Amino acid sequence: MAPVNQPKDKKRERACQHWPEEAKSAGKRKRDYGERGNEKQEKKLFVRKTSKPPGKTGCSGDGFVIKNKRVLSSQLEWRCSIVHYVYQKMLGGSIQAQLRQRLELAFLRSLSSYCLFRRASPFDRRVTCLEWHPTHPSTLAVGSKGGDIILWDCEVLDKTCFIKGKGPGDSLGDIKFSPYEAEKLYVASGDGTLSLQDLEGRAMQVISRALDCGHEHHNVCCWYCSVDVSASCRAVVTGDNVGNVVLLSTSGEKIWKLKLHKKKVTHVEFNSRCEWMFATASVDQTVKIWDLRNIKNKTNFLHALSHEKPVNAAYFSPTHGAKLLSTDQHNEIRVYSSSDWTKPQHLIPHPHRQFQHLTPIKATWHPRYDLIVVGRYPDPKFPGYTLNELRTVDVFDGNTAEMVCQLYDPNASGIISTLCFHFQLNKFNPMGDTLASGMGFNILIWNQEEMAAKKHEHLLKAMT
Repeated sequence: MAPVNQPKDKKRERACQHWPEEAKSAGKRKRDYGERGNEKQEKKLFVRKTSKPPGKTGCSGDGFVIKNKRVLSSQLEWRCSIVHYVYQKMLGGSIQAQLRQRLELAFLRSLSSYCLFRRASPFDRRVTCLEWHPTHPSTLAVGSKGGDIILWDCEVLDKTCFIKGKGPGDSLGDIKFSPYEAEKLYVASGDGTLSLQDLEGRAMQVISRALDCGHEHHNVCCWYCSVDVSASCRAVVTGDNVGNVVLLSTSGEKIWKLKLHKKKVTHVEFNSRCEWMFATASVDQTVKIWDLRNIKNKTNFLHALSHEKPVNAAYFSPTHGAKLLSTDQHNEIRVYSSSDWTKPQHLIPHPHRQFQHLTPIKATWHPRYDLIVVGRYPDPKFPGYTLNELRTVDVFDGNTAEMVCQLYDPNASGIISTLCFHFQLNKFNPMGDTLASGMGFNILIWNQEEMAAKKHEHLLKAMT
């Protein structure tokens, strides 16, 4: 007789009759473990669907951090132990992207303990620019409306270098450390000069100077507003208040000067991952991307990115250079991607409206992750505005445009007037663990609560 096809369940049952008892019990345990795993996955999905709205988590100094629990909870579903990634690497697997995501999630969790660590008010006019030192992660340079510059090591008591400016008319538009000489700083000033300032007291070197206008009450109608330096190209690029962009060698030799925008150039920046590419932002409501190898006039741009409002800044992502972050002067942050520069990948509604006598708010990148940090200036006309809305430092995920955290410390609100109390400038240091904020006349340093406590203890010992 021909064999009859039996159902798979019966075949399995007959096969199991010949298994030893240990194998039967082991198989049973394995099935139970799989069932429990399915139950856990179902619970995770349930939690994800019923996420709670943003809430408050504790912080020292009577401050707190508001976290987007929905974003973090969904991301943390995929977390694995760091040992898992090391093991995968030992097996020859590619773990760079996974490890970076894991480290980013760990950093986001650490933001819940960030609080104000130190603050300083060295100026008699508002802060206009700040820049961390590229090789000393606790040292930053800050410039003011009056032309003053302070070099401050925020982890050492009384370790500062103060350079007095010229006062009214000497507002500093931008500063950048020299990639070759750690004690020198490129300074774009309202007095019409682009200079290389020596922070150790030696003579300042003027590398470019605007023409004297010859007017009765002032001698400069044109001044520099932005600057950046490329170590690989040994070049300096700067923009002025009438739309000109100037390219110079690091020694000060002018290569070209072209009118690339119709109005003030608020920001210029080289792409750190692509030496021939740089971007300019302007009050003429455009951001333009250029090829340094092929610029003859204002029509030679690679891409022109039109905005609805004047633009304060346009930063390339430092991690890979494939994204561009722009901030307008009203209520919009944009993220562009190299996959298609012609249209924004994300439009992020965000209140940060502009006033003439306040330092413009500029969104910046975290140096190690695709995270965006920007100060919030609540606007009653902005959708979703709430009464007594807090003026926070907001952190967004650059890949999803989701807000993941808001930093706030009520102690900051009492140090200056209500009008100026918002965080106009915010930048993480090169290590990515310390945040500096410029707020009115003040410089504020944020750090993790535990680290801040240790550093405070160290400073107290230095005082005794």
